[in-house]
Amino acid sequence: MLSLKVTNETSRLRAVVLGTAISNGPIPSIADAYDPKSIEHIKAGTYPIEADMVKEMEAVNNVFQKYDVKVFRPKIIENYNQIFARDIAFVIDNKFIKANILPDREQELNALQHVIDQINPLDIIKPPEAVHIEGGDVMLWNDYIFIGTYKGDDYPDQITARTNMEGVEFIKSLFPNKIVKEFDLKKSRTEAKDNALHLDCCFQPVGKAKGIIYKEGFRDESDFNYLVELFGKDNLFYITRDEMYNMNSNVFSIDETTVISEINFVRLNTWLRLQGFTVEEVPYAEISKQEGLLRCSTLPLIRD
Repeated sequence: MLSLKVTNETSRLRAVVLGTAISNGPIPSIADAYDPKSIEHIKAGTYPIEADMVKEMEAVNNVFQKYDVKVFRPKIIENYNQIFARDIAFVIDNKFIKANILPDREQELNALQHVIDQINPLDIIKPPEAVHIEGGDVMLWNDYIFIGTYKGDDYPDQITARTNMEGVEFIKSLFPNKIVKEFDLKKSRTEAKDNALHLDCCFQPVGKAKGIIYKEGFRDESDFNYLVELFGKDNLFYITRDEMYNMNSNVFSIDETTVISEINFVRLNTWLRLQGFTVEEVPYAEISKQEGLLRCSTLPLIRD
């Protein structure tokens, strides 16, 4: 049995699901793309090819092996994108919560059945149908659960709005002893530089009390100010619009002093090292063309 435990983003990682780019399928049509960045690359003829993405994911797998992390991979579905494991489920404390994802992605969860079978059935939670929530919007920080959402009236028409207020209320009901704080995120179907697809596209804690943040990702400045006050303004790395577009806040922590980051994030990686972090650099620029990066493609199961 797997004894699930995840209470924050940065404690020592022991077990994780890493997505896969094998048999990733053909380049999607614009009508089938879920986000503006993918659409941009489909139109430009620069959509990533499978071989490059497989290489990028193996670079991450190699880092996990180096740090003796137990890695689970999804069962391969032929010609299907299974890179973004964070979308389909997430762990809070000892609970494995299935996301109510876009209906045509349901089979991604089935491809993790060999992992789910190792979890106590009492700890597996499937939210009711009205609840929309994805793992990229759920950020744990000990007593806090931060959740990205979208409060616009056009929520039903925004394919880039992935977590609704019903999702926020559902998490509050499951974890009454936690401080659950939602953040209203900017969404755009047409401009990737103005689209915070999930909370981890504009904010993520690193270490014990530091974080990476993008001010303009929040629809309400008070949400941004809340995090600045909580973490302290000198403990945050403020990314630019272009850095948000390139997914600089979507790194992934092995522990409180070790961060996996994209090799091209020169400004961020320099700052991290100045703060005393070990930065494990990997190439991930091809995968980032689908508006997801390192946190999106990992699903932590156990952190010490």
